[in-house]
Amino acid sequence: MSVDKLINRMQSAAYSSECFFKLPPLILHPFADSSGPSKLVESSRASLMLQGLLPTDEFTREQLDRSLLEGRYCEIRMLYYVGKDLVRWVEQCVEMVQREDSLKNAGVEFYSFIALLIEDPPISVQNKLVQWGVSDYKAIFSRAVGLNMVFAEAPVKDDLAEDFIRHYYRYADQMFECGRSMRSYALIRSSNFDFELFASGEYSRMLEREWQEN
Repeated sequence: MSVDKLINRMQSAAYSSECFFKLPPLILHPFADSSGPSKLVESSRASLMLQGLLPTDEFTREQLDRSLLEGRYCEIRMLYYVGKDLVRWVEQCVEMVQREDSLKNAGVEFYSFIALLIEDPPISVQNKLVQWGVSDYKAIFSRAVGLNMVFAEAPVKDDLAEDFIRHYYRYADQMFECGRSMRSYALIRSSNFDFELFASGEYSRMLEREWQEN
């Protein structure tokens, strides 16, 4: 990447530091089926067993490997659906930008909001993620977006190579970096761009209360 392109991609948005924009809320929907959590636990145990960190008990290496791949594929589907929600939110933000000349002309676009979400989300969003038990949200969100940059629909297991399933997180990291490196975008900060995070059920209940009060 040329120096000029890197500078352009990482430029600060040309708007007043006193400007404040309220973005649409980010709403995350449930993305796991009933067997998802158990598959993830079994996959984690299988991984530790294959590494020799836990006794293998009566399981064969083939059984452990199968359990590992089942869990990894479950993770791929879960991240894909998280990414669907993230991309939908970013598209709403981009639509808002199109109505603000100061933002549109400053180069605020798709990856500006992705960078905001991953690198500098509002403190309230960070706190809620911690409450949900999501500590490494940067990796989760970037991989979720990376998968959505490649797959138009949730991939079917039989359509994926075993090596991809086994090491999907490395591929997803590279997918994300590839997409981001090909675009020029302005950096924006949470001090100027605020948004809220809700689980879909939580947001529905909040809207219901507001309707009842009105």
